[in-house]
Amino acid sequence: MNIKHSPKSLADAPLGKTSENPNAYSPEILFPIPRSENRQTLGLADSTKLPFFGVDIWNAYEISWLGMTGKPEVAIAQIQTPAESPFIFESKSLKLYLNSLNHSRFASIEEVQSIIAEDLSKAAGAKVSVKLSGPELWPKLKFKEFEGKLLDRLNLEIDPNLGPDKSWLSAKEDESPVEETLISNLLRSNCPVTGQPDWASVQIHYVGPEINEEGLLRYLIAFRQHQEFHEHCVEKIFCDIKAMCKPSKLSVYARYTRRGGIDINPFRTDFNAPWPENTRQARQ
Repeated sequence: MNIKHSPKSLADAPLGKTSENPNAYSPEILFPIPRSENRQTLGLADSTKLPFFGVDIWNAYEISWLGMTGKPEVAIAQIQTPAESPFIFESKSLKLYLNSLNHSRFASIEEVQSIIAEDLSKAAGAKVSVKLSGPELWPKLKFKEFEGKLLDRLNLEIDPNLGPDKSWLSAKEDESPVEETLISNLLRSNCPVTGQPDWASVQIHYVGPEINEEGLLRYLIAFRQHQEFHEHCVEKIFCDIKAMCKPSKLSVYARYTRRGGIDINPFRTDFNAPWPENTRQARQ
């Protein structure tokens, strides 16, 4: 899908500004943000040669529209945007767009699902999948925490005002390779527009030289003052681990807590790793 968007500055996005809720269906509210700007800072200028593939999983919990009789309907949306899409959508613009459905009438949940998928695909410049779950499916929703070796058990001293320094990352390159999964619940980054904190748990699975756990935890904690979107943070973590620890296989998955009724969960991998199940965690 080859979609061209007029260049826009992030300063023009609705995030961080007072916004009126739309009272009619308004797909033009969606604000695309190019992935390329952040990827260039990671040395990924050529979007056709990314060192990873993956998906951004968005869950939107405040979906509502009107049935043909005017009676409101509600649902939870699961939105999956491929990592190779040229654009992401700014989160507040997505919220406003979804709110614009509140006063419009649709014949079925399938029609709403199809319209959202079409609009988001145009904004992202790639096929976006959307699944709406009505209340009859909510009892089937489950919670599950990340599985793996918890880094947070380690005691260390760190200046929480330092930014993430990839030189803290290292691995035992002179020893036999290992395969393991490391997790932490201490990832916190900040919105680059509002400065508000974004909280997440992160799971790192790799095959290769054994990663120094203390250095990795120090690196993850140092995102505490880092200002970047969720997707960009995960891609930075992926690229820095790949560069400094040299695993032959690597996947990074972060599940962020929701803001504005939406949570965003980026996944990046360079091998045929199991695809995320999108199971909610306790903090979500």
